[in-house]
Amino acid sequence: MTSDAQDHSTRGRIVIGGAGGFMGRYLAERSRAAGREVVTIGRSGADLRWDDAHGIAAAVDGAALVVGLAGKSVNCRYTPANRAEIFRSRLDTTAALSRAIAAAATPPALWVNAATATIYRHAEDRPMTEQGGEIGSGFSVEVAKAWECALFADELPATRRVALRTAIVLGHGGVLAPIRRLARLGLGGPQVDGWWPTTRSRREAGTLHLRGSGRGRQRFSWIHIEDAARIIDFLEDHPELDGPVNASSPRPVDNREFMAAVRRVLGVRFGPPTPRWALEIGAIGIRTETELVLKSRWVLPERLESAGFAFAYPELEPALREAFNRA
Repeated sequence: MTSDAQDHSTRGRIVIGGAGGFMGRYLAERSRAAGREVVTIGRSGADLRWDDAHGIAAAVDGAALVVGLAGKSVNCRYTPANRAEIFRSRLDTTAALSRAIAAAATPPALWVNAATATIYRHAEDRPMTEQGGEIGSGFSVEVAKAWECALFADELPATRRVALRTAIVLGHGGVLAPIRRLARLGLGGPQVDGWWPTTRSRREAGTLHLRGSGRGRQRFSWIHIEDAARIIDFLEDHPELDGPVNASSPRPVDNREFMAAVRRVLGVRFGPPTPRWALEIGAIGIRTETELVLKSRWVLPERLESAGFAFAYPELEPALREAFNRA
C-alpha cells in the first residue's frame, strides 16, 4: 500500500450512493484498496438498497464522507417515461441521503453529490466557470438545477455540501466504449451540427438540441476518472470549498480535436465527419439523443485550480491512452 493510500485509510467511513454506476464502482474499489471502510447503496448488488431507510441512516451516522452518484443514465431517448425517471432517480435518492444526514447523531463532515457541467449553456464563445458561468435552458439543464436544489434543500449545519459539476468522465468503459467501437469501424470523425426538423412536443419538453455553429467545433470538456476520484479526496482536505465545484480538465478541446486524439491513440487513420442528419437517425437506432455529442460544453475548474488542485491527467491524449490501454 502506498503512503497516499495509507493516508486515505485513516479518513473514516465513506458511504457511496449509486455505487453500481461507472464512477461509483471505481470509487468504491479505489477506496477499499486504500484500506478505507466503504458502505455502498444501490438498486442491486450493493450493501444497502435505497428502500432501506434504517440501514442508510445507520451507515451515514458517524461516516466521514457521503458521496451521492445515483441517477438513471441520460444516454437514452428522452421519452416522457425516461424523463420522469431521470428526475425521480436523482431527486429521490438525494432526498434519502439528506434525510439520513439530518437524523444522524454524528453527521458526516462532507457530502459530495454528483452534478453536471451540462447545467451551463451551450458555449462556443467563452468558457464557463463557477463564478462567471451562465446557466442554460432545456430539459437537461432543468434536471441539473433540480438535482442541485435537492442537495441544498435541507438545513444540515454540521455537513459541508459540494455539488460536483462533472464534465464527461473518461476511463475504462463508460463513454469511451462506444466511441472505441465507432472509431474502429471507420466512424471516428467529428460530429457536425446542422439543420434538423423538430416537433412542437420536443420544443415544449425542452429536449430539442438547437443548432450550433456546426463544423465539429463544439467544445468537449472532460475529466479522467482518477482525477474525479482525487478531487473528492481533495475536497475532504479543503473545508473552504463548498457549493458548486467544476470537475473538468483545465485543457478542454473541441469535438474535432477529441475525435482526432481518439483515432491517434487507437491507430485509426481515417474518420469522416458525421453530419447531424446521420447522427439523428443513428441516435434513434441506438436509443440516445444527439445533445450528448452536439452540445458545446466549455467548462473550466476555476475553484479547484485556485485552491491548488493538481490534475494527474490535464492533457487529453495521455488520459485516453491510460483508459484504452486498460481495456
